[in-house]
Amino acid sequence: MTDFAPLRNDLLLRTAKGERVERAPVWVMRQAGRYLPEYHKAKGSHDFFECCRSPDIASTLTLQPIERYEGLVDAAIIFSDILVIPQALGMTVEMVEHKGPHFPSPLKTPSDGQYAELLEKDVNVEKELDYVYKAITLTRQKLEGRVPLFGFCGAPWTLFCYMVEGGGSKLFVQVKTWIYKHPNESKRMLEKLAILCVEHLALQVKAGAQIVQVFDSWAAELSPSSFKDFSLPYLRYISKHLPERLKELKQEQVPMVVFAKGAWYALDALCESGYQVVGLDWLQDAADAVKIAKGRVVLQGNADPGLLYGSKESITTVVEDMVAGFGGGKQGWIANLGHGVTPFVSPDDLKFYFEEIRRLTLHDYNQNT
Repeated sequence: MTDFAPLRNDLLLRTAKGERVERAPVWVMRQAGRYLPEYHKAKGSHDFFECCRSPDIASTLTLQPIERYEGLVDAAIIFSDILVIPQALGMTVEMVEHKGPHFPSPLKTPSDGQYAELLEKDVNVEKELDYVYKAITLTRQKLEGRVPLFGFCGAPWTLFCYMVEGGGSKLFVQVKTWIYKHPNESKRMLEKLAILCVEHLALQVKAGAQIVQVFDSWAAELSPSSFKDFSLPYLRYISKHLPERLKELKQEQVPMVVFAKGAWYALDALCESGYQVVGLDWLQDAADAVKIAKGRVVLQGNADPGLLYGSKESITTVVEDMVAGFGGGKQGWIANLGHGVTPFVSPDDLKFYFEEIRRLTLHDYNQNT
């Protein structure tokens, strides 16, 4: 077991446990990424997945926002990708410039040989994704206790979408065909993916991750009834079995975050899904979400990432509204964006966003307006 430096800033972990805190912790999804000039320098000529597979490069990229925004960001998230799980299953995934992830050979139908092959494959997750765990351990060492480190995975539904569609999609024709024409076969693959997610998250914790997040990026493509059939059961599988797996590995329990983008209709169910923190996108009103959550979970989010293209006055207004909506920032809220940082954002504007969250939550905003 690796010895790590004591954690000096545990604000986010205390918040995730429901404790009352001095201010709202903040981090943002995709905080390590292409909007940063230093990202391109460190990435060099390597393609995206080469960076993921290099512990040294991945740890360097993870630390860039922590170093740039020193003292303003309360967590790091390991530089990796949700699609490492399909890769561990043996599927080829390429990151195509200006297009995104591409599967040259997606799942076609349950009768194509690949479906049975993937379903029956005994995956040695520790071996296949060893580079992720090495990157996490190296990053924890480099962090020297400055902030906690997130591990993560994609939710089974979102992974299944990519595996079937062959990449991103606007219509999701293929995956809708699967769930409405082959629902049982779809569920068998979703369960397979959930099992792999549990193992991947557990091994990230073993390597040094102190909190984990499950990204259901394509949850919005499901109707409320379909979400109950094809996403929620597998999110619950992860939250139920990850603590059991951590116990088997003799690891301490860590807070679990679920982020089902676009599933605003499912907030009540997500509050009962076994996660300590529920992430919100920007389509959900903060005050309404607080009323629905009723203190059952900590909420995370949820500014529109597009506000970072706006003026400082606009950023301040959005943060003021968000702080007020989440109750002031002293309990039950981790500040974030409603999705990841988008391209062409100025790093200085993101810095101002971090500064405003700190300024407006260090005192109780509700008592000063």
